Amino acid sequence: MKKDEKFQGQEIQKWKHPGGKLRELGADKLSDAELLAILISTGTKNKPAEEIANDIMNKFGSFRGLVDQPLYKLLEINGLGDVKIIRIAAAFEIARRIANGIVKDYEQK
Repeated sequence: MKKDEKFQGQEIQKWKHPGGKLRELGADKLSDAELLAILISTGTKNKPAEEIANDIMNKFGSFRGLVDQPLYKLLEINGLGDVKIIRIAAAFEIARRIANGIVKDYEQK
């Protein structure tokens, strides 16, 4: 979709938040940290979600480095609590199930 086209009756605008960027440009245009910031949703008084997401990616290096970490390791990141960690864990489990389903379908062919 071009920037001057309408999105559900609204003009597309420049977004600073990753969720708006996803809406405008598509999920494939976001960095891993930006996608993670969407799951985190809100930051803290002194740290926005984007910065928390960057801290996570810096600590674990990638989604692959993060995926098998025990949940308590995420509590070491300033700005993450139970709800945000559970949201991230649920998203990874959804991705794992999708990947397993694709592998299973492929193996049956």
